[in-house]
Amino acid sequence: MPEITLSHVNKVYANGTVALQDLNLAIAQGQFISLLGPSGCGKSTVLRLIAGLGKMTTGNVSWGNPNHRLAYVFQEAALMPWATVEENVRLPLKLAGLTKRATASAVTEAIERVDLRGFEKCYPRELSGGMKMRVSIARALVTKPELLLMDEPFGALDEMTRSKLNSDLLDLWQQMQWTVIFVTHNIYEAIYLSNRVVVMAARPGRVVADVAIDAPYPRTEAFRASAAFTNYYRRLSTTLSMGTDPELEPWQPADLPSVPMSEGAR
Repeated sequence: MPEITLSHVNKVYANGTVALQDLNLAIAQGQFISLLGPSGCGKSTVLRLIAGLGKMTTGNVSWGNPNHRLAYVFQEAALMPWATVEENVRLPLKLAGLTKRATASAVTEAIERVDLRGFEKCYPRELSGGMKMRVSIARALVTKPELLLMDEPFGALDEMTRSKLNSDLLDLWQQMQWTVIFVTHNIYEAIYLSNRVVVMAARPGRVVADVAIDAPYPRTEAFRASAAFTNYYRRLSTTLSMGTDPELEPWQPADLPSVPMSEGAR
């Protein structure tokens, strides 16, 4: 059974803008899915609907586990400038009414997982852009989510930092066994991270392709330089420009490509 199923989802804003039209998508537990497409195609709208931060006009979002836990990482780190790294990471637990003593071990573990040990008492103004995003990811980690929603979290970073965080995110995904839905307009990033790339087209926002990335994890720089990577790039680039993928049959909600994992992550 899929973990999340979006069925015939439509979203029309009050001004008449059609953000999403008849969108169907099924996501299995443990998959890393990238939503790829140009600005304005409804990628972020899909995330907000899944997170319950907005209402669809028509359609349905159903869950395999009704007691799911999710976390949302936004485009900006959105840290409290007056709070330390430790205090920013603790925030979701504090808002849930948990004491500092009760949350200490969870906060420490989350900070260590994003490689920020030693920076607990630093303030956001003392951190680089990449470090701020690590704090944002740690803040999501501390809630121990099963589903992680990420809305172009690395878009404002330089390529070297972005590449490093891509690899670190994959390591975390394999450790934590999350389901990840990752929004990006960067084809290279989508291929490197994902086992499925869902391509969306704008006006109106809709799914035009669902491409399985059949490369094993863990992934390395060798994969980025491979012929397979180049072929995926060519296919996705063509799909974006054409608005359709001639290599695929029309997508069906029952189609759930398998998740290739390393032996250590099984």
